[in-house]
Amino acid sequence: MSDPHFVWLAGFVALMIAAAIVDFRRLVIPNPLIGGLCVMWLLALETTPNATLAAAIAAIGCAAAIFLCGAVLFARGLIGGGDVKLLAAASLWAGADAVPPLLLLTGLIGGLLALLFLTPLGARITASRSAGLEPAGDPLPRGRRAPVPYGVAISAAALVVTLAPHLG
Repeated sequence: MSDPHFVWLAGFVALMIAAAIVDFRRLVIPNPLIGGLCVMWLLALETTPNATLAAAIAAIGCAAAIFLCGAVLFARGLIGGGDVKLLAAASLWAGADAVPPLLLLTGLIGGLLALLFLTPLGARITASRSAGLEPAGDPLPRGRRAPVPYGVAISAAALVVTLAPHLG
């Protein structure tokens, strides 16, 4: 495993797993994780097999489009800001050709995660998380929707889509 590209892939995996864990526990995706993913992507370009300037520009264009669309959804309160940034960073790593599967898989995993949170197990997870999130330890007010840690779905989809070509 002397290929330096695998070092960057290992960093990508570590940061994606960290983002999923932190989002699951705290419903926050820290900016340094996103920054690390973006900086590592830039550094990984040097060691990426068959990397071209056109592919890098296409990936940046897709990430920018996802960020802009996500910003609109964030402004309407439909998605978290960390989720928008994480999905944009994930699209850099996936590349323009893999963005459609990334979005599809993120939606599928996110939907399954949302269904989980509708079950009694999901209610327990929400209650235990809420105890750590609310300043007074109060449960979620009646009628308020339980937040879904969508960073988990984004990270899982990004890992599958980005790593699959390297495992075959």
